[in-house]
Amino acid sequence: MTAFIIRRLMQSVIVIWVMTLIVFFGVNVIGDPVEMYASDLCNQACRQRIVESLGLDRPIFEQYLVFLGSALKGELGNSFRLGVPSLEAIMARLPATIELAIFAMLLTVTVGIPLGMWAGLRPKSIAGRLIMGGSILGFSLPSFWVGLMLILIFALQLGWLPTTGRGDTREFLGLEFSFLTVDGFRHMILPGVNLSLFFMALLIRLVRAGVREVLFVDYIKFAHAKGLHWHRVIFVHLLKNIMIPVITVLGLEFGGLLAFAVITETIFAWPGMGKLLIDSINLLDRPLIVAYLMLIVFFFIVINLTVDITYSFLDPRVRLQRAPS
Repeated sequence: MTAFIIRRLMQSVIVIWVMTLIVFFGVNVIGDPVEMYASDLCNQACRQRIVESLGLDRPIFEQYLVFLGSALKGELGNSFRLGVPSLEAIMARLPATIELAIFAMLLTVTVGIPLGMWAGLRPKSIAGRLIMGGSILGFSLPSFWVGLMLILIFALQLGWLPTTGRGDTREFLGLEFSFLTVDGFRHMILPGVNLSLFFMALLIRLVRAGVREVLFVDYIKFAHAKGLHWHRVIFVHLLKNIMIPVITVLGLEFGGLLAFAVITETIFAWPGMGKLLIDSINLLDRPLIVAYLMLIVFFFIVINLTVDITYSFLDPRVRLQRAPS
């Protein structure tokens, strides 16, 4: 186990380094930030001072080496727009995004797994067909349209839920959380549902496929033949053996919820990292965009490593590959 973790950590370091190249050069060849921050009355000397203040007067490879050296110290540059360290600006918004992602993940798991199992155990029932039809809609409908429809129906027409913002928050462990207040929780419902729909549809279809595949294998038939209660057969023997692909998808889903909450946070004006990214793209705030993308890469690497380690605890048949002798 220790050798496996060390190998994966070394691979992760290489992946992060390659991603710094792709992200830094990809972001820095697009647009001209000086045009965004220079007024119409700014002359050539004024523009030159802006270029120097933003550190854009150096060659691009020198800028990358400065960025890489700062990244090794845990710094990812200062935001052009905010004038503060980019990582600090992102961390200020991170709790709101994580809270929304966790809420969406809980909705995905608590709704997606039971519905997927029902559709797998009773595929020809009316409920099973409706569940699979609903999962197709979850894949097909764009999240921005679904978000607007949720606001139109549940906020504007019915008046049940608020439309935008985070609502009242309460401090816990030095951080502000919305779910600790009634008003904050009500503000989480619509963006949480909108963010979870696509991943919920994916989980339903994955669980349904796993149930149909495992339901007729020999050990399930043997468990029935031994006279075990069907609750034990389903929730111990069947569910445990379909959880490996489910755990993989859930891990990637959580990373996706963090990375792709941009549309949901923009529609519902949720003050998280996604909205900060959109504002930074509009103003070509390169350091903040690079810092955001690198943080997302780091999240995905940590999640994938956690998922791989979890495999061996879920199924004893799974063995970690040994290093060649």
